[in-house]
Amino acid sequence: MPVLLGFLIPIAAFSFGLGLTLPLLSMERLYFLEDTPSLLQVIGGLYDEGEVSIAGLVFLFSVFLPALKILVLGISALHRSTSKWLRALSYLGKWSMMDVMLVALVIFAAKTSGLASAQVLPGLWFYAAATLSTAVAAFMVGRVAR
Repeated sequence: MPVLLGFLIPIAAFSFGLGLTLPLLSMERLYFLEDTPSLLQVIGGLYDEGEVSIAGLVFLFSVFLPALKILVLGISALHRSTSKWLRALSYLGKWSMMDVMLVALVIFAAKTSGLASAQVLPGLWFYAAATLSTAVAAFMVGRVAR
């Protein structure tokens, strides 16, 4: 199990980085305008448009908390006897699907508005892979520590 854990945490970190920087979805508007934003571009666009609070929330739940969870996961895998890291990991785990749900809501809004059609691009798949591999690794760290 530690060998698998040694693969999952780097895979989660690598997938997370790609999920932040690669385009998440392709939105086609009026058959000739197409946008393919990454998550970081979405946050930057919200900030540039004056939506600082929304940009901050998206950053918090989609970038900061998942990155913190991967970091705490790595630390708790190295220090298995430390219960404070496992408690922190348990707390962060409650927010682990919030980021994927947020991206899914954006896609849903684009498709149901009738103004755009949206297709999923590799960034979303890498982001989802990071979330799932982090969840599996967190489960494994919790079982190994017991």
